[in-house]
Amino acid sequence: MRKIKEVLRLHCEKGLSTRQIAKSLDISRSTIRDYLDRAERAGLSWPLPSELDEASLEHQLFPSIHAIAQEKRQLPSPEFLHQELKRKGVTLQLLWHEYKEKNPDGYQYSQFCRIYHQWAEKLDPCLRQVYGAGEKLFVDYAGQTMEITDPETGEICEAQIFVATLGASNYTFAEATRSQDLPSWIQSHVHCFEFFQGVTEILTPDNLRDAVTRSCRYEPDLNATYREMAEHYGTVIIPARVGKARDKAKVESGVLQVERWVLAPLRHHTFFGLTDLNEAIAKQLEILNNRPFEKLEGTRKSLFETLDKPALKPLPVHRFVFAEWSKAKVNIDYHIEVHRHYYSVPYQLIHERLDVRLSDVTVEVFFKSRRVALHRRSYLKGKHTTLHEHMPKAHQQHLQWTPSRMIRWAGQIGPHTQNLVSLILESRAHPEQGYRSCLGLLRLEKRYSTERLEAACARALAFKAYSYKNVESILKNGLDQQPLSASSPQTPLPLLEHENLRGREYYQ
Repeated sequence: MRKIKEVLRLHCEKGLSTRQIAKSLDISRSTIRDYLDRAERAGLSWPLPSELDEASLEHQLFPSIHAIAQEKRQLPSPEFLHQELKRKGVTLQLLWHEYKEKNPDGYQYSQFCRIYHQWAEKLDPCLRQVYGAGEKLFVDYAGQTMEITDPETGEICEAQIFVATLGASNYTFAEATRSQDLPSWIQSHVHCFEFFQGVTEILTPDNLRDAVTRSCRYEPDLNATYREMAEHYGTVIIPARVGKARDKAKVESGVLQVERWVLAPLRHHTFFGLTDLNEAIAKQLEILNNRPFEKLEGTRKSLFETLDKPALKPLPVHRFVFAEWSKAKVNIDYHIEVHRHYYSVPYQLIHERLDVRLSDVTVEVFFKSRRVALHRRSYLKGKHTTLHEHMPKAHQQHLQWTPSRMIRWAGQIGPHTQNLVSLILESRAHPEQGYRSCLGLLRLEKRYSTERLEAACARALAFKAYSYKNVESILKNGLDQQPLSASSPQTPLPLLEHENLRGREYYQ
């Protein structure tokens, strides 16, 4: 019940201000001003007539509005409003303005919004969020896997199922992969974009390890290859927050639909390869995307054709070429180690930490986002790929590390160590390529002792084992403490006499 009479009494009889009346009656000042303005327009003065009770006063100040015929309002269907809101730039306020132009006696904005929101609350939770056309693509792996049988051995392996769902139309893509590793993850994205024939503005993955290297609510660290792929296709990666299922509700629903309408119907089939499985998945996807919605009009495919497809970005001319990114530190021999092969970089970058982009055919090295070296990839482990222009001129910046100094340093330990270091340096096409092995060899002195290292080098020389790993193995197994003459190949062991030994006369 409105407190109109008491407001008029306190204002006219007691002379209180609106602020004082608001505190006394616990109502807002704007409401008090509205009451006073309405009383003034109605020509009322204090004291009020005795026959004017509270209900009559309220009716006089707030006259009833005659109901407008329902048929004149012609409110659009909530389904139509829901689909229009998915278009870029369309809001409820814009839809209401268009509605009022056609229906001047229609609902006001607040009632218009209330009717729509009451309808939207009855939809599934994943449909309550409104996504713009071509705005977001949600990607994840399904929890369910599919079996693939090796036709030769009968061995069964589990194939992973990649699922992608568009935000506006729910149009869904799925394919089977061998694993959830980074190459499979990137390849599935490439196939997904080609399936949709376009790219969305935003990619929303789950916090998969190959996608997000370090999850964070505010600034997650993305995998470098994944970020490079996004740049190639002109999209942005915004991962879902950890523990926030609503951020990826679309793909959660998409995974559920794929498991029910794609994978479940294939449960009795036997597949002998990924190609067979993906062909079967493609047929079931066609059925899923053409199934009518239960609470909306149309299908996933029809909505995709009218909403998402026209708004998608076009595909680039060339496919994305997969490449791994890693970091490597430049050793004193101005080489970096990548998959146990050594590639040269400009010698000025010694001790710097560089970014390495590794594709199937090339190795690119970057320093502060600038490419400083390019090599053809080599799969030979323990070998060197060295460009002449990377080497120091007259060792101006690299004089402290020369073969002669390395040999002199080894001579301080002993003649056998010095001889072994010389042979290691001579065995390489460029002496600098042997620096890494020599440094490791000389540092063994700290772990063991000068005497043991010298003895180990003597044994390595006797067996012509000219490498750091051989010396380390000798020290680790204590072979340096055994007499060299007993096992030296220079001292032949006596032949054993046995009845099964035929002798050279047997072959004459």
